[in-house]
Amino acid sequence: MIDALSNFHFLRPYWLLLIPAAIGLWLFWRARSESLRGWRAQIDPELLAALSHGGRRSGVTNSCLLLAGWIIAALAISGPTWKMKPSPFAQDAPPLVILLKADKSMTPADQQTSPLDRAKLKIADLAEARKGQPLGLVAYAGSAHLVLPPTQDTTVVAQMAAEISPEIMPVPGDRLDLAIEVAQRALPEGTDAAEFLVVANSVTEDRETLEAAAKKMSHAKVMFLAIGEPDADGFASIETAARALNASVQPLTVDGQDIERIVRSADAVSLASVTGEDRQWVESGYWLIPALAILVAASFRRESPKVEGDAA
Repeated sequence: MIDALSNFHFLRPYWLLLIPAAIGLWLFWRARSESLRGWRAQIDPELLAALSHGGRRSGVTNSCLLLAGWIIAALAISGPTWKMKPSPFAQDAPPLVILLKADKSMTPADQQTSPLDRAKLKIADLAEARKGQPLGLVAYAGSAHLVLPPTQDTTVVAQMAAEISPEIMPVPGDRLDLAIEVAQRALPEGTDAAEFLVVANSVTEDRETLEAAAKKMSHAKVMFLAIGEPDADGFASIETAARALNASVQPLTVDGQDIERIVRSADAVSLASVTGEDRQWVESGYWLIPALAILVAASFRRESPKVEGDAA
């Protein structure tokens, strides 16, 4: 809901200028079309009110409905929208490469469910949510290694991630810069957009090294899935690394919202790669057509004149 509100805008906002124009035209028309306009200058208002009944009230109602119809029509023509179109080139979606940290800090002995275990569960959820779209995997500690290049068989990615542990990493450490280089080389030739998802509980590299790694990236952006509490030291180190890489940070959640946001971020990369800076939005002005039809039909409704007092 919050995303919808933040994304709400009009595709053709200049058509909103019709609204003040319609209100001005309506006021002018109301002033010129009043049937008693000529009598008001010659007859006392109380006497005029006693001599007339019914017609003015029904006319005001119908004209108000007509004005509301004009305003709704202007809003519909302006193209209200709050969500983007799904990519028509889903099978050509840019790759998402997971950079999974696998050093010993991801498997502390004092935790029943280690950060690496939680990372593997999230990767499985991501593989399920991103079925049929390119997903790759890089494991890193003191060295970085390509586990799988981007593949549409995301189930295999989840299975391979489940087998990664600090014991199979040849060099201990935390070299995210090397992982970024490996992920960059794993992208298919001609890739013009990609996203690297770093799944880690902390980043120990200095800012200069990460900034140098960021300069080597082309057509890719970085996002962190932070495996840890927001008040932990590791989370703060991830935020520092994210600033060096101009990346975003997604905290771990228990309800799957983190995966939904990661998928939406990857979809945004997909749309940007297809349309460049011009995103494709779903025009939702047609939702106003039923309300417009009801108002127009009501404005043409004939009302029986109301007779006050006894007919006799």
